Formats: sequence, C-alpha cells, structure tokens
Amino acid sequence: MKSKEKMIEELIKLAAQIGELLQDAGGTVTTAESCTGGGISYFLTEVAGSSAWFDRAFVTYSDDSKQTLVGVQQATLDAHGAVSEEVVAEMANGALAVANADYSLAVSGLAGPTGKNDEKPIGIVCFGWATKVEVVTETCLFNGDRHIIRLNTIIHSLCHLQSYLTSQK
Repeated sequence: MKSKEKMIEELIKLAAQIGELLQDAGGTVTTAESCTGGGISYFLTEVAGSSAWFDRAFVTYSDDSKQTLVGVQQATLDAHGAVSEEVVAEMANGALAVANADYSLAVSGLAGPTGKNDEKPIGIVCFGWATKVEVVTETCLFNGDRHIIRLNTIIHSLCHLQSYLTSQK
C-alpha cells in the first residue's frame, strides 16, 4: 500500500497532467463531489493557471444538494440510493450542464467509518464521467480508513479523466 504522502504527490502530478491536456484541447472540467467533499477540486486547483480550464465545482454531500445544485431526481435517489451509478450519472450530467463545461466527473460513496448497510459496504464508491455526448459510470470498492478511501477515490477519478483526455488527442 502506498503512503498517504506518496498518494498526495501523485495526485498533484496527475492534476498538472490533466491541466495540460485540457489546455491543449481548449476544454474545461467541472466536478460534483459527495464523499470527497471537494477533494478532487482541491487537487485540480493546486495547479497554477487552473482557472483557464476549471471554473466551478459542486460539493453535493446531501441528497438535497444533489437535487438543487446538479438536478438529481428524487425518483432516482428513492429507487437507487445516493451511492449508485444512476445517481452519479445524473450528478455528472447536471454538473456538466450547470457549469457549461466540456467534461465532468462525479463521485458518491461510503468512506466510513459509519454508514454501511447490508447492500453497500464501507469503501464502495460510484463514479461518473460525462461529456456532452456520453456518460460512463463505474463502481469500485476500496479498503483502508476514511482518508485512504477518499484519496483512492480522488486518484481513480482523475486517472480515468486523464486516460480519457489522452485517448482524445
């Protein structure tokens, strides 16, 4: 397992690479974050000049904020729960539309130590990445304490975005 310091160092490098890719493409990115509480946005804005490709983000920790800020439907929350691919797809699409961005990413999960239930264990995180033409979702299960789960969530979301941006060059 990587140390927290190593993970943070990797995140800063990854965010800089994403910034370069977005700048080269003339694109912008936004986020809708639940379990990371703005952590993804924090690392993206650690990059000097990030205002050229990052305008805003949404911390949607509660169900109400998911609905009011990025347009998640109550019916989706009722049917699938906040930690679901259906909800992160709506979060990603909603953030994309509200921010008028080219790319968005959304996360919702259970970082612990409380909150688990029979269907959703601590460490489960749902991801959504959207463009104006598609949404991709994924669910992962991370081990570790709250801090490590959140760091792994940030790394995974940004790695996927970097891979996508690289494939579009």
